[in-house]
Amino acid sequence: MSKIDTRLNVSPVPPDEIFALNGAYAVDPHPQKVSLGVGVYRTDDGKPWPLPVVLKAEKELVVDDDLFRHEYTAIEGDVPFLGIARDLMFGFEGKQGEEEAKARIGSVQTVAGTGANHLGALFLAHHMKPPTVWLSNPSWANHQTIWELAGVPRKTYPYYHAATRSFDFEGMMSSLESEAQEGDVVLLHACAHNPTGLDPNKEQWVAIADLCERKKLFPFFDSAYQGFASGSVEEDAWAVRYFFNNKPDMEMCVAQSFSKNFGLYGQRVGAFHYCTNRASTTLRDVVVNNLCHLIRGEFSMGPRVGCSIVKKVLTSEELTADWHQDLQVMSSRIKTMRKALYNELVRLQTPGTWEHIIQQNGMFSYTGLTPKQVYALKDKYHIYLLKSGRASISGLSQKNVAYVAQAIDDVIRNEN
Repeated sequence: MSKIDTRLNVSPVPPDEIFALNGAYAVDPHPQKVSLGVGVYRTDDGKPWPLPVVLKAEKELVVDDDLFRHEYTAIEGDVPFLGIARDLMFGFEGKQGEEEAKARIGSVQTVAGTGANHLGALFLAHHMKPPTVWLSNPSWANHQTIWELAGVPRKTYPYYHAATRSFDFEGMMSSLESEAQEGDVVLLHACAHNPTGLDPNKEQWVAIADLCERKKLFPFFDSAYQGFASGSVEEDAWAVRYFFNNKPDMEMCVAQSFSKNFGLYGQRVGAFHYCTNRASTTLRDVVVNNLCHLIRGEFSMGPRVGCSIVKKVLTSEELTADWHQDLQVMSSRIKTMRKALYNELVRLQTPGTWEHIIQQNGMFSYTGLTPKQVYALKDKYHIYLLKSGRASISGLSQKNVAYVAQAIDDVIRNEN
């Protein structure tokens, strides 16, 4: 074989585990196969669920027949959408005195939550030059990739206590207290932590905010599940709003996604919000200007169609009420399937404790299964989940939950 003539210095990188797993599931012909890998909502029949409110909004957009619907937006994105996204995230409702708070927030449209995380990392790497970014251990795998590509050194703080399958609040606080330095970025999951499904309680969020303020750390919130986790957009934004409202002298930012809570996975709808401190509101427009500089050199402006759907819904009282109902449908089904899996494992007297499945929150569960057990589930039962044991609860249904529980029971007993 002849030598390849190239100036490139490249070597293979590992495939993305989630998409590789989904690809393997897609070609598996087994009739009882189950996908617990990719984080998308599914009905009890295992089908995609375009939100009814989204279908209504799409029909209204067709009737509107906006001649500009395929035109360019501004570099910062669809400006009315950005105001709507900001108000949803931070809880602004048009009340007196809110303008001063709004003046602290610079917002731009992004290519979904991934794009918001990437843009924020790139912006901070260029203009703040943080010594370190602290990621939870474990965290969404793409966080590592995003910050690696931004060139910011990465460290992790403890988050998951394996022995008790619980949130390691003491480990997190101790690590950040002793090792984090002024100017470090701390990445925080606003709700429904991915992959563990474990969130700080409100008292713990208050302590985390106090620590960030005292040590002059920079909070970077990733908000991917607002409204999807609990069914309440207010509850799922509590941490972000607490930091913003109660620590006005601290800068922070938020990466906001509409993929999960509107079911717009392929439309790539997102926003990035940079919050100045209350003494530096004149900096906001300069921040947006510099964010636009990065956007222009990368993708020019955010996609229009998905944000038009969100805008249509959230500017109508009737459609907004419908959306809140859709959120209840999704979050309730997730909770029901958590309880169903737990009940089956208890009924089977599966070795181990399983309370964590119903104590966790949102789309994912850190089941506690080992990589060996995960591989056995795939090879013997055609059940697909990540080697970390993270399972997408949405992939469970009334039709397959008993099968999944029996398979888990089998692989655990056979290993023992």
